[in-house]
Amino acid sequence: MKQLLGALMLAAAAAARAGEVQVAVAANFAGPLARIGEAFAAATGHQLKVSSGATGKFYTQIVSGAPFEVLIAADDETPRRLVTEGHAVAGTNFTYATGRLVLWSAQPGLVDGDGAVLASAQVKHVAIANPKVAPYGAAALEVIRARGLTAAVTPKLVTAESIAQAYQFAFTGNAELGFVALSQVVVPGKPSTGSYWLVPPTLHREIRQDAVLLRTGAKNPAAAALLAYLKSDAARAVIKDFGYAP
Repeated sequence: MKQLLGALMLAAAAAARAGEVQVAVAANFAGPLARIGEAFAAATGHQLKVSSGATGKFYTQIVSGAPFEVLIAADDETPRRLVTEGHAVAGTNFTYATGRLVLWSAQPGLVDGDGAVLASAQVKHVAIANPKVAPYGAAALEVIRARGLTAAVTPKLVTAESIAQAYQFAFTGNAELGFVALSQVVVPGKPSTGSYWLVPPTLHREIRQDAVLLRTGAKNPAAAALLAYLKSDAARAVIKDFGYAP
């Protein structure tokens, strides 16, 4: 009876300390964060209130006063810039993952292991995230240039607001191909669909993805706890399972 009472008191104390954190997360990491968030909530009692989208758009919103407390970005430049400009807490930014870019089609067998299909005249539409606001979109343009296909592929590009929308364009067949994140294609516990080419990282700049504590979350223990949890072995295991490089 005493043990049960003790457990109930601990649970009540944890609930009393539980908080909420407003998180802006890059679209490529929305899936992994959903799984990490469940474990984080179970371990701490804290809840995540998540908005996903393009990192560049989040930058504009944060500078304009959006109430996000943590940014989980698709690059390392944006968190660093927010620190420099005083919108994020110095010393809190760190790399939580290195992204992998893939050329994906919902059609099995369409994409070959070398990505030669990108040059095919039969392909009429190639979806990419807006390179002005989405690091994966910028990386896709680098790959196209590196392959010497700028003139051939540029007229075929379908620009999406985020990498999530780029995936949707390819998934629905509105584009035969899409440059998306490996984490969107290789989902733990689910069979992979379609066909894809894992783009060699030598064809584009490294996609270092950083997280940072924003000024609005500086006094929120739940925000600090989330950033600490992202560094934990449990979170890193999820990140690895979704195909991110160490």
